[in-house]
Amino acid sequence: MIPPTIVPNPKQVLWAQNQPDQGPRILFFSGGTSLGPTSQALIHYTTNSIHLVTPFDSGGSSAELRRYFAMPAVGDLRNRLTALAGCAHKSGCAAVRDLLDYRLSQTATAWALKNELESLALGRHALSQGLDDASAQILQKLLQHFLCSIGPDFNLAGASIGNVVLAAGYLKHDRDLDPAVQAYSQLVRSRGQVRLVINADLHLSATLANNQHIIGQHLLTGKEAPPLTEMIRDLHLVDPGQNMCPVRPAIDEQCRQAILSADLICYPMGSFYSSIIANLLPAGVGQAISQAKCPKVFVPNTFFDPESFGLSLTAQVQTLLRYLCLDGLNDMHISDVLDLVLIDPHISYPDYDQNSDLLSQGIRVMKTNLINPQTQYIDPHLLSKTLISLAKINTDS
Repeated sequence: MIPPTIVPNPKQVLWAQNQPDQGPRILFFSGGTSLGPTSQALIHYTTNSIHLVTPFDSGGSSAELRRYFAMPAVGDLRNRLTALAGCAHKSGCAAVRDLLDYRLSQTATAWALKNELESLALGRHALSQGLDDASAQILQKLLQHFLCSIGPDFNLAGASIGNVVLAAGYLKHDRDLDPAVQAYSQLVRSRGQVRLVINADLHLSATLANNQHIIGQHLLTGKEAPPLTEMIRDLHLVDPGQNMCPVRPAIDEQCRQAILSADLICYPMGSFYSSIIANLLPAGVGQAISQAKCPKVFVPNTFFDPESFGLSLTAQVQTLLRYLCLDGLNDMHISDVLDLVLIDPHISYPDYDQNSDLLSQGIRVMKTNLINPQTQYIDPHLLSKTLISLAKINTDS
């Protein structure tokens, strides 16, 4: 059976463009940078999007913060808040973003790195010069707090200043990330809500098809380690404070309410396991999704994802369903957690069979133009318009 074709609803898209502050609550389960361009485009249609991101990153600048403070990773938070910033061309806000996007040198001496961070904390750095007074005061206090929190054994090489600022807010508020994220959001004037799916210092543990066990998100993505040559068979969370024993903590009520309030839930493109599946591991996520009265949409990658090695499109959907049902929901229909897969007619998805059993499970597969023909990557505005059209909203109110 050939999948039907859908096109964005012009009336609904125009309505959203004219009043993005009234736009739909599109909720994404994601992490990493793949959704960044779409997030930047989305603010032209809605300022009410919700982004639940993973705190399990174990590489890059986040790794040292996690090692030293036993804290959740904040890199995905920072990336998404920056992507949703609504003031990229305003001089004062641009200066804030330039500072928060800055990274310390990977090769400078420990003394030079500490000296540069101190110059930022005292407002003497070149990047501090364009800041407005209020932002400068907030940033300098947070950077000073961070400097007081670290010792000579903290490695500042390659440190992201945005990550440092979020970590400082986390420490200042007794290891509560919510006020830290709120302050950061105000600094960059983020036009959307971003929060961790769970505020915990946990790591990802993958079991491969050959029974090999891998602990650490950075070993799965194919970016900081060689790409996997075996399929991922299982993924779960482990606690470094309990000798890496498997755990499954529950989401808090704020996260649950965010899911329940959604006008559309999207499982978007990106690293399949470490960005999407990882968000579904905490207890209560699947149950909240099943109770949300809105469309649930999967947008598969249009490019090769090392984490999806060996998975056909149908297998990706079946894997997604397996983790969506971790809460052991009774009398649940598959459409309660996933009812639509969006594919582009110009892309050849891995081993996709139009006669697969997805339809028999109640999952609709629909074609729509999503990609930029020049790059083969998903076009941010095409995807934004499609999701706006599918969201459960009332344009007459």
